[in-house]
Amino acid sequence: MSKTSSTPAICWFRDELRLADNRALDAAIAHGGPVIALYVHDEESPGLRPLGGAARWWLHHSLAALAASLEKAGATLTILKGPAGKIVPAFAKACGAGLVTWSRRYGQPERDIDAAIKTSLTAGGIAAESFCDRLLAEPWTLKTQSGTPFRVFTPFFRTLSALGDPPPPLSAPRKIASLAPTKIPTADQVRLDDLALLPRIPWDAGMAEAWTPGEAGAQARLDAFLARGLKGYAEGRDRPDLDNVSRLSPHLRFGEISPRQIWHRLAAAQGPATPKDRAKFLSEVGWREFAYHLLFHNPDLATRNFAPRFDSFPWGDAPQALAAWQKGRTGVPIVDAGMRELWHTGYMHNRVRMIVASFLVKHLLIDWRQGEAWFWDTLCDADPANNPASWQWVAGSGADAAPYFRVFNPVLQAVKFDPDGRYIRRWVPEIAKLPLPHLFKPWEAPASVLQTAGVALGRTYPQPVIGLEQGRERALAAFAALPKT
Repeated sequence: MSKTSSTPAICWFRDELRLADNRALDAAIAHGGPVIALYVHDEESPGLRPLGGAARWWLHHSLAALAASLEKAGATLTILKGPAGKIVPAFAKACGAGLVTWSRRYGQPERDIDAAIKTSLTAGGIAAESFCDRLLAEPWTLKTQSGTPFRVFTPFFRTLSALGDPPPPLSAPRKIASLAPTKIPTADQVRLDDLALLPRIPWDAGMAEAWTPGEAGAQARLDAFLARGLKGYAEGRDRPDLDNVSRLSPHLRFGEISPRQIWHRLAAAQGPATPKDRAKFLSEVGWREFAYHLLFHNPDLATRNFAPRFDSFPWGDAPQALAAWQKGRTGVPIVDAGMRELWHTGYMHNRVRMIVASFLVKHLLIDWRQGEAWFWDTLCDADPANNPASWQWVAGSGADAAPYFRVFNPVLQAVKFDPDGRYIRRWVPEIAKLPLPHLFKPWEAPASVLQTAGVALGRTYPQPVIGLEQGRERALAAFAALPKT
């Protein structure tokens, strides 16, 4: 028998913009009284990192989808704007709420805000409960045998996997008892459009074509992946010219789908995918968990080298090379293809992310933080844990990082993972008529081949910003000079 309450409960939505498998929402409903669905757009609290442009675009559409789902269930999304530490306790008091629930966040500023809010609510006689809805396991529950946080992925994932299957995901509520709109304070409410999340100068047409933000879009994306992409995933995930990646990352970033849902759907999926395919995909879910584990224990992951010996690394000042990289005009086709895919769709294939990151950090000797900041602004899946953890991994400064002497050769990477050149031809159309293997390295193509393909190096397509061998040797020398510990 469910309990009843005369006081409303507030479910404070943050990065879990879904109804299904939302323990915070479930607890608010179980309180027994009417439920207020609240979103607070906080760009004022100290320490919070402002969202990048692509993520703001996604958030707008995700909130619109959440509001529609809530309305279908009989509830309304209340949107407020300002510092959550002041707004949430004041709003809860004004509503006469007996309970406020939310799903936990793991960045240090967010944790500090949430702890202060919980203290304030409790002091005011309002219960506050938080839940694990973003991860499979809380970061403080997984430790090495010596009781320290994990620094290496493989033993971390082994420990996570040993926990067994996560609890089954909760179903979405069909009906939510909502507080009458007349009883919800309206003075500080804003409309979604008032948040000004969409770009003032439209550049988002490609993102609109590529994505369907929201819970329904996340489920449709998972359905498509399990039906068509999971088979061959173990090898195909490295091929940007194939459709073997899940493309669930932005949906996970905004909590439109939970890792519990993905885990159980994968276990129940029928089809020809091999155990190797399934295991590899789960390990990618595990890498996301590992990144949040690192963020929890290292709050400055996006700004400070995880390995202190990199503090003395001689990063160069190369604004022109950085701009060429950002615009996809480096003269190295696979790098340019990835950067253009990113600008057009707010996304980049994972293998290509590693290639372009290695090129920036190692060939160009540009600080990984500049690359991380560009990805933060242009990726719709820009994640506070995954983004810096992955950049530090490539740079060699992170946990379980790629060794400094591993410098991706972008030409060899393209030959191996885009063997027919389909990915490059799609995103770098000005060289699309070049035959293989010249498509991968136009600077070595004979003049007659370039002329036939309509390519004029330095005019229709740039010369490389750096010689690949020169960049590699320079990087190896710089990395070798680092302190050993």
